[in-house]
Amino acid sequence: MDWAILYFDDFRLDPENRLLTRDGVPVELSGRYLDALALLVGAPGKLVSKERFLDEVWHGVPVTDEALTQCIMALRRTLGDDASRPRFIETVPKYGYRFIADVSAVEPEVAAPVIAPLALTGSAFLAAPPLYAFDWARYWLLAGAGVVGGALAGVVGGLFYGFIAAGQSTQAGSSVVMVLTALTVLFSIIGSAGVSLCLAAVAQHRTGWGGFMAGGALGGMVIGGSVKLLGLDAFSLLYGSAPATLTGGMEGVVIGAGVGLGLWFSRESGPVRLWPAALIGVVIGAAIPAFGGRLLGGSLFAVAQMLPQSQFRPDDIGVLFGEDGFGPVSAMVSGALESLLFVGGVVWAMALARRQMDRRDRPRPTS
Repeated sequence: MDWAILYFDDFRLDPENRLLTRDGVPVELSGRYLDALALLVGAPGKLVSKERFLDEVWHGVPVTDEALTQCIMALRRTLGDDASRPRFIETVPKYGYRFIADVSAVEPEVAAPVIAPLALTGSAFLAAPPLYAFDWARYWLLAGAGVVGGALAGVVGGLFYGFIAAGQSTQAGSSVVMVLTALTVLFSIIGSAGVSLCLAAVAQHRTGWGGFMAGGALGGMVIGGSVKLLGLDAFSLLYGSAPATLTGGMEGVVIGAGVGLGLWFSRESGPVRLWPAALIGVVIGAAIPAFGGRLLGGSLFAVAQMLPQSQFRPDDIGVLFGEDGFGPVSAMVSGALESLLFVGGVVWAMALARRQMDRRDRPRPTS
């Protein structure tokens, strides 16, 4: 294979040093996908057959046609290409693929920008290439994984609060545990769905930590604010009054931003790194109650105070910390636990799903 540095559009491909950059900024690309791109760019205008991909990229390892299809889809997404109107990779049905952009081994000179007249016609607008190719299959897999991670976190948190309530309840302890676990899982699924749907879309772009935090914060704000409004309205309708405050949009913003930052830290290749997400979860979970916010434990305590007949009394948590009732230390500790489980669970599930999708595309040692 020719290891010369190759230039096309605003990309620079250095196969020998395993580096693809765009306008000088490194572009994240797995090893096997980089090999496939180097093979295509190294033979511009020529058909690269499926057999050649298998020989030079997969090195004879038996794989299905779907593996090659997913590889090309990922390359198009990285380059901002579109299969229906290709600028870089053209499909030759039943045979393979062809790289159709101009390729040069000489670095192009940076010319002064030329402002062209703006085309206002509808046909010209529709013919413009898209900014990126959106992979819907990957999107739903990542978002679904985040919901599963949130649900698992809800199970653990629900059991924690359920066993506390069961020790105080005069009813069957198992029923109390089941009810509180089910409620916690429900809230976790709703929250993780909002955050994961936004983050799965952000993950399709080449963006930094700020983009991930903004995406998670947006999902958390929408879901948290909506749930709070519906919850307060439901209490007012059923009981004529509502708790002074419940967890809502602001808490959702902070938790969602924490999930986004934790997911950004897990983006590197290799084993999934969970300690940044765990640390972020503990810090923001303790900080929210410290600054007057409420998470699930604080919301349950607010409801219990409003309803004297409630079977749930989280006062026992305060006893562990020398407090009379559910005090500030209890709120911070329970908040740290909740946030640790939620942030860690969603990040772990989404990062693991991404690793599973990329696992077959990692380079393997050759004999």
